[in-house]
Amino acid sequence: MKLTAQELFSKLVDEYKIIGETGVINFTLKNLTISVETKDTVGNLLQEWLKSWLVQMGVEFEENKNTQKFPDFYLDKTNKKFGLLEVKSFDWDRGPGFDLANFDSYCNSLLTDAYRIDSDYLIFAYQMKGSAISIKNVWMKKIWELACPSSTYPVKVQEKKNVIYNLRPATWYSERTQFKPFVTKEEFLSALNETRYQYPQTRHTNGHWLKNVLKNYQQHTGVLLDVK
Repeated sequence: MKLTAQELFSKLVDEYKIIGETGVINFTLKNLTISVETKDTVGNLLQEWLKSWLVQMGVEFEENKNTQKFPDFYLDKTNKKFGLLEVKSFDWDRGPGFDLANFDSYCNSLLTDAYRIDSDYLIFAYQMKGSAISIKNVWMKKIWELACPSSTYPVKVQEKKNVIYNLRPATWYSERTQFKPFVTKEEFLSALNETRYQYPQTRHTNGHWLKNVLKNYQQHTGVLLDVK
């Protein structure tokens, strides 16, 4: 069965009712089983669980053979410009601390694969007590619905010693958060472009980056985005 990201989300959340469910992490070697209480492996295990769930549900997908590259899954095996799905997870008690993407790699990828901006992010929020994890919430979001401005740059980033490494998420589910997520992909692209102008390492090479991204997006999708 071929599903869009939103249909997959509805099946997982509305039909399967994953929110509120609890799982236990154990590891067995020979005749010794231990309870795993570290959070290091939770993200990978949730992704592996999702893969098995997709198989069990008969959902069509293909896993990315390169686990270090975007995306984690393709929901459309015939046209890999669509149905790109990335899986993220975070500790509910600590808030979203994951990376949305590497800043340089993401900006460069949009020059040739601008359709990537329409990818979907499936996000699990979990709470862990001992070796038991409970699913507190699940979201399906676009990258611009996760990204936000910051006090330093027009888009929130991870910066160390004046070097930008990664795009970082907003606390999108909190009404009290100071910086709200972008509303449209156009807002997000504009903020990326402005960040590239403000960031010393990309300021002099930015040139026609935005113009080229918009051109590439139109080539792939037939849609001309209006970004100021």
